[in-house]
Amino acid sequence: MEKVVIIRYAEIHLKGKNRGYFERVFAANMEKSLKGIRHEIRRRSGRYLVENFAEEDENKIVKKLSKVFGVHSLSVGLKVPSEMNEIFIAAREVSDKSGTFKVETHRADKKFYMNSPQISAEIGGRLLDDNKNLKVDVHNPDFVINIDVREDGSTLVFNKFIKCADGMPVGTAGRGLLLLSGGIDSPVAGHMIAKRGMKIDCLHFHSYPYTNMQARQKVMDLAKILSEYTCGIKVTVISVKHIQEEIHKNCNGAYMVTLLRRFMMRLAEMLAKKDGDQCIITGESLGQVASQTIEGMTSSNSVVESMPVLRPLCGFDKNEIIERSRDIGAYDVSIRPYEDCCTVFLPDYPIIKPKMADVLAEEAKLDVQGLLDEAFATAEVTEF
Repeated sequence: MEKVVIIRYAEIHLKGKNRGYFERVFAANMEKSLKGIRHEIRRRSGRYLVENFAEEDENKIVKKLSKVFGVHSLSVGLKVPSEMNEIFIAAREVSDKSGTFKVETHRADKKFYMNSPQISAEIGGRLLDDNKNLKVDVHNPDFVINIDVREDGSTLVFNKFIKCADGMPVGTAGRGLLLLSGGIDSPVAGHMIAKRGMKIDCLHFHSYPYTNMQARQKVMDLAKILSEYTCGIKVTVISVKHIQEEIHKNCNGAYMVTLLRRFMMRLAEMLAKKDGDQCIITGESLGQVASQTIEGMTSSNSVVESMPVLRPLCGFDKNEIIERSRDIGAYDVSIRPYEDCCTVFLPDYPIIKPKMADVLAEEAKLDVQGLLDEAFATAEVTEF
């Protein structure tokens, strides 16, 4: 009898002739997530087993694998030889000590001498004889004992399904650059795009000393949280302090946010081209703040020349975003009271619906390329 973790994948089974590629990436991502933990991962007919691990690592393995995109669900169970006495001993081991139950059997090995209903009835009867505190309820049981008779002569026995991250394996849908602020929205946006299989790099803008180093550390902590889902992550930090100072000194203050966003998008495209990213990802939600009107988004989009800008949260309200932030474990970090660079020189009444002619007139007061080059030279890279 051996304890194993049984892994079931999500959409990969729909991939037809390309399925092998997705499975290889999926397996590699699981291996990355379990780096440093003794284990073996083996493929078993549409599912994977984690075997040969230390019992004290069980919870750590479950926690890490539950965040790997592509994993639909997992179960901790027992692997035994396909022999009824062995299956019964395993079923007794995973059974609750009291309550109502039923047995469900999947018989992949059609050569096994009993069919699925017969196996379920036999094991259920033995459990009732063994423990008088158990009762059968096939309609609404307190727990279910699952028996999976495999073709290789082994049987898996377990009683719980743990819901996991779902989605597609990270790395199967290209590479994108996430504008990661210290707020609630951008980590959720990154998580959503990574869930569709995209590898994520991050770009953070800071304004030290106008903002403190705790604000920067908050972003690094958010990147660490995302890295648990993305099998590692790279964060580039760029200072925009001098850009904000020049806008404040030379331009109409009402255009501070609009102009700064345009610089950020230009810098993002410069970095994306350098690092091989294929798109820019933001946490913008339509109408949430002054810069996130359709006019504001049009203004910032217009400076991006060669790649799409993805806004996965565009149709979400704040409560929906907060709920997702809590689900991924980012919320408590995001609400730490350290402000990001967008709060520096913030006007009392920012332009909500900027007209392009007016934006271009204000921007003409600045040495745009010189400011971009100066900012890009400040780039610092951290990898998790």
